[in-house]
Amino acid sequence: MTKIKSICVFCGASNGVNPQHRENAIAFGRMMAERGVALVYGGGRIGLMGAVADAVMAHGGKVIGIIPQHLDDIEVGHTGLSELIVCKSMYERKVEMFRRSDAFVTLAGGMGSLDEAFEALTLRQLGIHDKPLVFFNDLGYWDKCLEMIDGIIEEGFARPSNRNLFTVADTLEEVFEQLAAEPAPKFDPREKLL
Repeated sequence: MTKIKSICVFCGASNGVNPQHRENAIAFGRMMAERGVALVYGGGRIGLMGAVADAVMAHGGKVIGIIPQHLDDIEVGHTGLSELIVCKSMYERKVEMFRRSDAFVTLAGGMGSLDEAFEALTLRQLGIHDKPLVFFNDLGYWDKCLEMIDGIIEEGFARPSNRNLFTVADTLEEVFEQLAAEPAPKFDPREKLL
């Protein structure tokens, strides 16, 4: 079983069309704080990113935001966090988020969330880390993405076992259940992350 002390959350810098996505982000942040799980995320104050961070902070939790200088310069950096790390690039941001997290959870989001989730997924496939990754699929948000992964496997560009690199949760409680059920990582990834 994995003891999760910090979760890297990938999610949108906007709220999306359906208000349920924002409600989910707020609820997830509250649940993290109640469980004593720190949030590691992209450091923004807007959209779902800001909502999940605000919820963790409002309920006494710890939040580590990691934001590239160019985004902080245009005033999207969240100044009310436990810690805000300003880095040089998007690449450095991801490395720091990956290093500081015990697991990854992808809520609703856009291209950036997809990029981050797929990089975490690819690094697990390559054996760079062995941390759990959960897609939160309320409202079937990730259905088309999951179908695409199945199509890649069917076409022979990924192994069927790659479907075991991540799990899919339909409820927020299920996210925590799946993370707790994951076996402990097989190795310490710190030396492998550049």
